[in-house]
Amino acid sequence: MFLGSDPLPRGARGLGLSKPSVTALWRPSPNFGPRRGVTAPDLIMLHYTAMSCADAACRVLSNPENEVSAHYVLAEDGQLFQLVREEDRAWHAGRGSWGGDSDINSRSIGIEISNTGFQPFPEPQMQVLECLLSDIMTRWSIPAQNVIGHSDTALGRKIDPGGRFDWKRLARQGLSIWPKAGQGAREGACEAADFWCDAQRFGYGYEPGLERETLNAFRLRFRPWAVGALDEEDCALMADLAARWPVAGDV
Repeated sequence: MFLGSDPLPRGARGLGLSKPSVTALWRPSPNFGPRRGVTAPDLIMLHYTAMSCADAACRVLSNPENEVSAHYVLAEDGQLFQLVREEDRAWHAGRGSWGGDSDINSRSIGIEISNTGFQPFPEPQMQVLECLLSDIMTRWSIPAQNVIGHSDTALGRKIDPGGRFDWKRLARQGLSIWPKAGQGAREGACEAADFWCDAQRFGYGYEPGLERETLNAFRLRFRPWAVGALDEEDCALMADLAARWPVAGDV
């Protein structure tokens, strides 16, 4: 949320929204538009920039020729930049889907975290991210299961925020979710068909032919150390995700 002379976005006063607790430097991007078919965001999408620094990312995301943007860019030292107001539609999600919806830009607030994809996320950066997530989730009543990664929606195309990102840390604070084996497990051995069905119920845009991509996206977030073929742990964890946080309904 822009913290300039008017810290509340257009229309926010009528929604009863309060000022956030984290300060952002306003660096407006021209790359945005109105949200389509929704009145408020209900998703938060996390990315990494895959660039040398946050300033470079801001320049790319503010160049009209690139036709990309995000609501926020978060530097390694915790400096937060805002490029697009939260009530507007930034262009960060691209092609992909979640819970059967392909217009993720209209539903989401995008946060670009400065990281090459091969390095740890520094403590100052994570602390500011946690404050920002808490603020956004409170302002827009976004539940923890609706904090997702770009890799969740762009199967086989995107891997950010990557295997070095600590999703479990966010989940401990109620800022994301984490599955537990056995919570929603089916009886018997792991059945691939059950895994793909549960993946769709949880929100992944799985369809026949995307088995490898779906498994990789799931593991990147919840089992980044896992290798090899689909196994019982994969099935148990996905069953729990589908049982506790279904977004696509029965398929």
